Amino acid sequence: MPTASRYTWPSRSMSADLVKGEPGTVAAQATEGLKKTSLADTVDAVLASHAGNKAELVPILQHVQQVLGYLPREAMSRIARFVRVPEATVFGVATFYAQFKFVPTGRNIIKVCRGTGCYVRGAPRLLDEIEKLLGIKDGETTLDMEYTLETVACFGSCALAPVMVVNGKVFGSVTPEKVKAIVGYRDREQRAGGT
Repeated sequence: MPTASRYTWPSRSMSADLVKGEPGTVAAQATEGLKKTSLADTVDAVLASHAGNKAELVPILQHVQQVLGYLPREAMSRIARFVRVPEATVFGVATFYAQFKFVPTGRNIIKVCRGTGCYVRGAPRLLDEIEKLLGIKDGETTLDMEYTLETVACFGSCALAPVMVVNGKVFGSVTPEKVKAIVGYRDREQRAGGT
């Protein structure tokens, strides 16, 4: 099952979708509410609220990602021109910080702790169960843009190990048996049927 990787750029066809923003495309899902605005216009509107100083690079990247949900290549190029640095510098900064995403993320973000406490209390089994359930690996998003799976070094909730977080809500003492209920997963036939 092909999935999006965390550190790859969108394909040319996906990039074309980003500019068109046609219904049902990745762009329409990733930039919901901005359908009548081109990616360039959206990024330019964000940039207009900044002075364009090099020191603003991280806050600008954060702002653009907050609006778009990720950092497409075109946005990074526009940011580079705006702060007057090479594109390689913007890409280098963005890839240094784990907070930045280069492909659209799902509507539901699932994070599994891989810290020592969670590891010894079963986090690898949780991760295996989620991967099997959703058909994706760490750092990937389901093709329907419903779920993104990530691992985190530590949540600092070791007393609750193993821990997973879904859309900001913390779940502790999770077992593989509890994963399906926590994720709220319904198989594709149920989602297609609207139940």
